Amino acid sequence: MKGNLRNGARWGFYLLGMVLLAIGITLNSLTGLGASAIVSVPFTVSQGTGLNFGNLTLAVYVLFVIAEFFVMGKARSWLFLLQIPLSIVFTRIMNLIKAVLPYQSGHLPVDLGVLILAILFTGVGAAMTVDMALIPNPGDGIVSSISYRSGLELGLCKNIFDLCCLAISLAIGFGFGNLLTGVGLGTLLSMIGVGRVIAVFNHFCRKPMRHMAQLEAV
Repeated sequence: MKGNLRNGARWGFYLLGMVLLAIGITLNSLTGLGASAIVSVPFTVSQGTGLNFGNLTLAVYVLFVIAEFFVMGKARSWLFLLQIPLSIVFTRIMNLIKAVLPYQSGHLPVDLGVLILAILFTGVGAAMTVDMALIPNPGDGIVSSISYRSGLELGLCKNIFDLCCLAISLAIGFGFGNLLTGVGLGTLLSMIGVGRVIAVFNHFCRKPMRHMAQLEAV
């Protein structure tokens, strides 16, 4: 019974984190201020072609999983492939959120307020999913694998990976005739803000949350 409760709490926190993360990423893209760096490439392509943002994000996430599988070398596990069905569910949630939210960007003070909410949701959601140590979001998985193989600190790898995504997005935008097609103030603020939100959330909530999920003692 205790094991079931433990697993229930762990999966509950994890699924709530996934929903918050999906809300945050979607809100960020709706502000008109650019998407978060990790999904800036599919967002830029979406803006330039009119293709569905969620579907393009799924395609990029699958590429992340494939890359992670090869980066890890002999340390890889077939369990990494569970990130693909996770990505399918995650991006369907993104599409659903975008479909039901009536928000339209264009008023800068409101857009900035929505961006702040997006950063908060993204940071808290990312922290909750990672803290539960279940199936990683592909964006987190690829960064973790690079950190593991390179020996570089995880935060540094995250910063480098975000900058690479940003550079690719700018190049794609340039190809569409507008360098900033999918990149803007929101992209830069999310790169800074999400990490800070994760740090603050983990400082106050990680230990008690993991204790509730029986992953560690208080």
